[in-house]
Amino acid sequence: MKPGAISTRCLLMWQRNFGVYRKTWKISFLPPLIEPMLYLLAFGMGLATMVGELQIEGRTIAYTRFIAPALIAVAIMYNAFFENSYNSFVRMYYQKTFDALLATPLNLEEIILGEILWAATKSGIAATLMTAVISCFGLLEYPGTLLLIPLALLGGLLFGAIGMICTALVPGIEMFNLPIFLGITPMFLFSGTFFPLQNLPDWAQSLAQLLPLTHLAALARGCALHLWGAGLWLSLLYLLVAVALLLPLAIRLMRRRILK
Repeated sequence: MKPGAISTRCLLMWQRNFGVYRKTWKISFLPPLIEPMLYLLAFGMGLATMVGELQIEGRTIAYTRFIAPALIAVAIMYNAFFENSYNSFVRMYYQKTFDALLATPLNLEEIILGEILWAATKSGIAATLMTAVISCFGLLEYPGTLLLIPLALLGGLLFGAIGMICTALVPGIEMFNLPIFLGITPMFLFSGTFFPLQNLPDWAQSLAQLLPLTHLAALARGCALHLWGAGLWLSLLYLLVAVALLLPLAIRLMRRRILK
């Protein structure tokens, strides 16, 4: 097959990863079920009593409701990024899974795309489970909350591509600490997840707008709380453009890494 050609055979890589996931699904299901309850317990019974209520898009929102959709956005980021960073690196470098798959009709591009599609699927699963749990607390509004599922797949593609780019560039698995420290952790803290961006200085607000989690969290909050605003269209455009740019870049960089 000509290098660079991609077909629906990439779904076979997705199917392979799904098969492995099915063997450990009970363990994989626990974090998305328990994590939101821990966060809501800590913030809802602790910090929320100090913060009180927030004014967002002309509405008064309880602090617990403010952070609930952001927790789902953070889970989308974590599931996709770590699946295509640590997990993909282990499959590529230690388990030699990619080498074995290259003995099949699959080409490199299809293997890598299948990996990213699986990361997006894991984000979708995590978002669905967390949405179900958080909905039990009455913190989300329907039907807008249903849009979190396709949003999770889009966000999963973006952060999966970012994770795969890191996999293509890091010399060793221990070096993943660098993009986590410089990228993932700052996004977790300063993307409008736990406090409104308006609380930051102007220069910090401008920097926050460059972070993909900022736009994912804004869209998640808009959908889950029916906080519709014109800015959400720009956030959606940001995610779509970022996926269109970073997905092929991730595939190209990984191909170069494996063929070295």
